[in-house]
Amino acid sequence: MTLTKIRTAAASSLAAAGLLISLAACSTPATTQPSASAPVSSAAASSDASAGPCAGVKVIVDSGALKQDAAETSVCVAVDAKTPASKVLEEAEVKTVGTTQYPTELVCRVNGVPAADFDIVHKGGTYKEECAGMPAAFAYWSLWVKPATGDWAYAQEGLATLQVSPGESLELLYTVDGAPAKPTA
Repeated sequence: MTLTKIRTAAASSLAAAGLLISLAACSTPATTQPSASAPVSSAAASSDASAGPCAGVKVIVDSGALKQDAAETSVCVAVDAKTPASKVLEEAEVKTVGTTQYPTELVCRVNGVPAADFDIVHKGGTYKEECAGMPAAFAYWSLWVKPATGDWAYAQEGLATLQVSPGESLELLYTVDGAPAKPTA
């Protein structure tokens, strides 16, 4: 049995037992708030999302101009109802770190990228992300959502409040000096 199948089976067992813990985090107010009555599904990561259609939520991490393999991923996470984006990323084994000032509201690092000692080259020179407050306006992780049919849209909420549904795609994209401007997948 593969690790993915073991994780999927374990997650299903925990969900059936009612033991999956929902993520709770503070966030800044969003343009739209999720419905309090929206059902939360159990979520489990499955095979590489690039292999074909994803019946759940397709999760993509693209380090953009940084070209850091440690951050790259594309995986399908099985969900059967609206699910917090933070939970979907957890199931996809995507580790996000906020900043000291905004620990859950912002994404500063994804799977360790950019590392604290990494020189981010931009139009003004080089920059090292310290994850203290707001990331630099010229170098940051952006969050995108794509409906089953349609185009990518910049998320109007953060990971703490954003809900994603089966058939949607969720992407974390690192942008330096405005490039890439949006996801390409």
